[in-house]
Amino acid sequence: MLAQLIALDWGTTSLRAYKLAAGGVVLEQRSLSSGIMQLPKTPRVINGRECADGFELAFDEACGDWLDAQPDLPVIACGMVGSAQGWREAAYCDTPANVANLGNSLQTVISLRGARVHIVPGVIQRSRLPNVMRGEETQVLGVLQNLPVEAGGDLLIGLPGSHSKWVEVVDGCITHFDTFMTGEVFAVLSEHSILGRTQQQGAAFDGRAFDRGVQVALSADGELGVLSTLFSARTLGLTGELSPTAQADYLSGLMIGHELAALAAAQRRRRNSVHLPSIILIGNAQLCTRYSRALDACGFANVTLAEQATERGLWQLALAAGLIDSSSR
Repeated sequence: MLAQLIALDWGTTSLRAYKLAAGGVVLEQRSLSSGIMQLPKTPRVINGRECADGFELAFDEACGDWLDAQPDLPVIACGMVGSAQGWREAAYCDTPANVANLGNSLQTVISLRGARVHIVPGVIQRSRLPNVMRGEETQVLGVLQNLPVEAGGDLLIGLPGSHSKWVEVVDGCITHFDTFMTGEVFAVLSEHSILGRTQQQGAAFDGRAFDRGVQVALSADGELGVLSTLFSARTLGLTGELSPTAQADYLSGLMIGHELAALAAAQRRRRNSVHLPSIILIGNAQLCTRYSRALDACGFANVTLAEQATERGLWQLALAAGLIDSSSR
């Protein structure tokens, strides 16, 4: 099968490249640690010119050989590559944002190879505490493409990660979303605080320690919030109740538990109902497994996992923008 599109998911720490054929079929994919905050620095010749620009170097490394074989392949990219610190800023679209229409607002940068790289805008929620996303809007579109029409009327989509997003979608529009910096704060606490001093890497995931952390967050002990329970990741070790290899998973469960307890309370309040919505998760399989486990404990009964959301979303946006022939659906 001939490739018809190069799709890039270009974030803060990583760059994932997909070569897609008709229908969005993935022919080849690559993952590089060349996010916008850790771009390559060693100059090299690109298209006959000496180049030291990190974005050009990363782009060439990710898909230069694909473009050598098919120079006219269109390229579309989402994520932090479109931020103010990115290759070319793509202005945010305001909520409520119809994700299917984001292909009408692409920004373009022309690479040294002459390839036109079309960058997807992010989404901004303007409120007393503004909220933004870049990349997640494309994954949301990828999920919606695989759902029956009647299932897309009222959805909660979860995207666990360094900055976890919980996105409310109504009739194909992102209407509201919340961000929790759970993953990043976990890393900071484990690497740069007293909590990390007694942690040891375990050979495998400690489900009992993780579940214990979730239950503490949901219990009366957790009512004062995460700042009141974090120190228990150390004190339970000092009293011999948590082994050094169990402490990281306990801390993970504790923080995810607090995140989801807050999410459940907010959902019940916004919906004016004791019933919690169905959830579709997008992201790393191991992390989604943790979240699924904790969501069940928090009362979210219907949780499913979506796959290939990013590449599907980029394919749909490229179609909407006319970058590829609509007969390639």
